[in-house]
Amino acid sequence: MMLRRCLLILLLLCPLAVLAHKASDSYLVLDIKGRELSGQWDIALRDIDFALGLDNDGNGEITWGELRPRHADIAAWALSRLSLQRGGACTLQVAHHQVDDHTDGGYAVLRLAGACPAASGDVALNYRLLFELDALHRGLLRLSLDGVAQTAVLSPDSGAQRFTSGTVSFASRLAQFRQYLVEGIWHIWIGFDHILFLLSLLLPAVLLREAGHWRSAARFGDALREVVWVVTAFTAAHSITLTLAALGLISLPSRLVESVIAVSVVLAAANNLKPLFDRRRWMMAFGFGLIHGFGFASVLAELGLPKETLVLSLLGFNLGVEIGQLAIVAVCLPLTYALRNSVFYRRGVIGGGSLIIIAIALVWLIERAFDLKLMSA
Repeated sequence: MMLRRCLLILLLLCPLAVLAHKASDSYLVLDIKGRELSGQWDIALRDIDFALGLDNDGNGEITWGELRPRHADIAAWALSRLSLQRGGACTLQVAHHQVDDHTDGGYAVLRLAGACPAASGDVALNYRLLFELDALHRGLLRLSLDGVAQTAVLSPDSGAQRFTSGTVSFASRLAQFRQYLVEGIWHIWIGFDHILFLLSLLLPAVLLREAGHWRSAARFGDALREVVWVVTAFTAAHSITLTLAALGLISLPSRLVESVIAVSVVLAAANNLKPLFDRRRWMMAFGFGLIHGFGFASVLAELGLPKETLVLSLLGFNLGVEIGQLAIVAVCLPLTYALRNSVFYRRGVIGGGSLIIIAIALVWLIERAFDLKLMSA
């Protein structure tokens, strides 16, 4: 029976090994001055392959030889999912094709050119790339409209947006804050390596370890106090480095950050099997939380937020991360407290679950440290 329960946990957790990779994003930079329109659109090669099929030999790598003959197809596919209006429909074409590397792999770079019917007024944008195939996809937009910089995160619910020419209004800034708040919540919910790290620290909070054995916490308040310490330490740490990284004050190599995040998951889960920070898990939460902050900052760093909206967007995103984190705690703590006396929880969840988390995190570590793909994404 115990083996069957552990296998069930394994089946539930294994998909996280695939989903822990960076979510699908494209990077759209537009510059509109009067009627003239120019820009650049970076789209992940893996996403284009998913939509159009580029890997002819099936070896998992997209070569220039496979990409070049499909330039026309790629341009037609991308432009059919992006439209702009300013006094009517703007013309848009791909003037040049390139390839560039981002932190998560190769990207096709589409150089854009076009013109709009009107030289002034609002701009309406409709972004629909990949939404029919991947609801998690996001378009990260940086728009310069007559010299005024604006940003947006384009999702299935916010793919159609209108941008006002001139100084950004308070209402626009508030809408941007709300948008980044939602994206912060979303990124913690799809950041499964962050979630597994936090869960590994929270699962033992409803238990006390004495003489090498687990004992149930007598009161809910005891467990809550432990959770508050862990969550507060994690929040304080990743907020510090998220802010420093987003402001451009500190920068670490992406592979190093992602590899250390995987190490943090391994150690947090291993601590449940042989405690080193039994009563001071908050110290581990703070120490590794500093690295997790750089992971949270990656999406904001690649977006390149303009100075005039950076602080507001950063505040919204950071607050969203905290809300998403607290939602996870609100669901998990009452459940773990209710199960704390069962053998299934102590052996199956704490013991077997921690072993499975270690195995998954080790796969992430090997993939990230050595730039390998052991599991299909």
